[in-house]
Amino acid sequence: MQILAFGGGNPATAVDYLVVGGGAGGGGTVTNNYGGGGGGAGGFRTDTSFAVTPGVALTVTIGAGGAGGVAGGANDGASGNNSVFSTITSAGGGAGGGSNRVGVAGGSGGAGSAAKAGGSGNTPSTSPSQGNAGGTGTTNPPYAGGGGGGAGAVGGNAVDNVRAGNGGNGTSNSYSGSAVTYAGGGGGGKDSGQPGTAGTGGTGGGGAGGDGGNASNGTANLGGGGGGAGLTAVSNGAGGAGGSGVVIIRYADTFDPATTTGSPTETTSGGYRIYNFTGSGTITF
Repeated sequence: MQILAFGGGNPATAVDYLVVGGGAGGGGTVTNNYGGGGGGAGGFRTDTSFAVTPGVALTVTIGAGGAGGVAGGANDGASGNNSVFSTITSAGGGAGGGSNRVGVAGGSGGAGSAAKAGGSGNTPSTSPSQGNAGGTGTTNPPYAGGGGGGAGAVGGNAVDNVRAGNGGNGTSNSYSGSAVTYAGGGGGGKDSGQPGTAGTGGTGGGGAGGDGGNASNGTANLGGGGGGAGLTAVSNGAGGAGGSGVVIIRYADTFDPATTTGSPTETTSGGYRIYNFTGSGTITF
């Protein structure tokens, strides 16, 4: 007896996602003894079995990283921009504070400069948390910047005459088909004429702080925060820019391919169809 199949296709109705916001810029320097605070990493959100409706296009937005604070001017960094998949938003990282200024709240918080506090992470609040707070600069001269918060750890506080704060480490995820660490915070900056070391960037794309000059940028498509600027007795540095975010969507390869705009990378690995967006677009299952 012949069995007839009715209906068409086998679209996915649930997917796994990773959404990382854009990292923030680190603070610049404007006076001769205040290192900049590191920028906070973009928010990090992931989940499994997220329900989707076949035939409905879902928006994907990739948050840009924030600019680093300029040397010798209005010198806070800029906060990162949000990344979005459907109803899920990962906040951009909070800006690193410029000379003698507080860090800004964000997906992960930016760090403060001098004795100023870092910004709160997980802002706005999500459960599980999308990030951690930034660190505090040194309370005594020579004033160094704290480290920006990361997805996996708070940003480090600067330690007097020892080092600027290290960026908080990010979090590893394998939805791309291999283990990648995302959303590390930027390290704090310091005066090159003083003892100690600049802050290291957190694992997951955080930029290193400057030691007597410009800081390093966060890594693109990892959502890392930019480093805080360093300075010398006669010159100021610029903060590093934050790295852009990323959205990765996967589901079992027994289901039909999705239709996309925005040219994501499409791969099949480990039994999954994987869509890696580094630019904005849409996806329809």
